Amino acid sequence: MIVQLNLIVIRSAIPTDLAAFYSQFGLEFDYHRHGNGPMHYSVDVDGVTLEIYPLKASQKEADLTLRLGFQVADLEAIIAKGVDVVSAPKLGQWGYRCVVTDPEGRRVELVER
Repeated sequence: MIVQLNLIVIRSAIPTDLAAFYSQFGLEFDYHRHGNGPMHYSVDVDGVTLEIYPLKASQKEADLTLRLGFQVADLEAIIAKGVDVVSAPKLGQWGYRCVVTDPEGRRVELVER
């Protein structure tokens, strides 16, 4: 059996800010809704759909335990945009890598190969 990840949904108190943050990596989000559902941001990344939804009415705050990783073309250019760096860039077995935080505090791994 072959299994492939095809969907990641982030619930956010600040979805517009989050979409702007992740757009710095070269992602181009659409803003739309499915049927009567909430407006949300969506982008396809090599067959994986990343969606940013507003929090559900029952949610008090966003889940900050999710950790994402992205391969990027120019790590230094992203850092120069003023992202919050948690782990400084260094060359390792997976490439030139650092960890940043998104506007809500999730850790995001960036790798330039």
